[in-house]
Amino acid sequence: MAPSLRFGVDLGGTKIELIALDAGRREILRRRVPTPQNDYLATVAAVAALVHAAEFDLGQSGSIGVGTPGAISPASGLMKNCNSTCLNGRPLQQDLERALNRNVRLANDADCFALSEAVDGAAAGADTVFGVILGTGVGGSVVVRGQLLKGANAIAGEWGHSPLPYFQFAHTQADRASTGQHPATGEAILHPWPSPRELDTAPPCYCGKKGCIETWLSGPAFAADHVRYGGEDLPAHEIVQLANAGYGPCSATLARYEERLARALAGVINLIDPDVIVLGGGLSNIARLYDSVPRLWPRYVFSDRVDTKLVPPKHGDSSGVRGAAWLWND
Repeated sequence: MAPSLRFGVDLGGTKIELIALDAGRREILRRRVPTPQNDYLATVAAVAALVHAAEFDLGQSGSIGVGTPGAISPASGLMKNCNSTCLNGRPLQQDLERALNRNVRLANDADCFALSEAVDGAAAGADTVFGVILGTGVGGSVVVRGQLLKGANAIAGEWGHSPLPYFQFAHTQADRASTGQHPATGEAILHPWPSPRELDTAPPCYCGKKGCIETWLSGPAFAADHVRYGGEDLPAHEIVQLANAGYGPCSATLARYEERLARALAGVINLIDPDVIVLGGGLSNIARLYDSVPRLWPRYVFSDRVDTKLVPPKHGDSSGVRGAAWLWND
């Protein structure tokens, strides 16, 4: 039986946010506290205190879902892949359940974002949804018929740590003689690898690999690419503002970003063929992405047309914490 009250907790690097949803999906309480830095036990205590205080004020308890910056390893039951590194190697779920005296469900923050938008957000009613986080990092998640796809290794949708794909198109007759044709556009494909400049400048990733999608499409990567091509050292939002004002170097940087995002999302479409892709994170606020990227991705998708929709989130920055609450959606 579905709980009458759902608590969602977003365990972020700088803040811990809590939301309470009633049986009618209405938000009835929201609070946040600073995240204790590099202190695992204090982080567990802060989450527990936030929930206990909310339940005291509301006069009732409820289910608890927690969005985390990593995932639980199926092999060990411990946290892995967290950029809040004090959580890695820790039994976070067990410790939270002990502190709160009930079952707690955990999921990656990108999973929570995608679930929120699939349940009652921008992709409500869609069969297959891919949720994307374009922020300080790059994450992804898959929701099928309202249920998260976790995967055998608890990394389903971890799109940010795949290599950036590229299709270099042939321009000379000699090139065309030894290539195949793209199924959608008929353009001759030379080879599906990064361009020489991208190979030379592929940034290293914190995961130990080089040239991950995250290192091209995150907010810091967007700003770094502008510098790499001779531009000023500017934050991402200023590059976008100047591009929209017609400033050439910033326009070129944004155009490169759009083309890379199209290539990367085309790989997702080729693999899972989602009905809707929802963008989240700070860079999801770039309005022109929703027009330019779908115009660019058909030549990279293995189909004669692409019906996948690219949409902004309905719930914005609230999707992560709302999605944590929706982890109890059965």
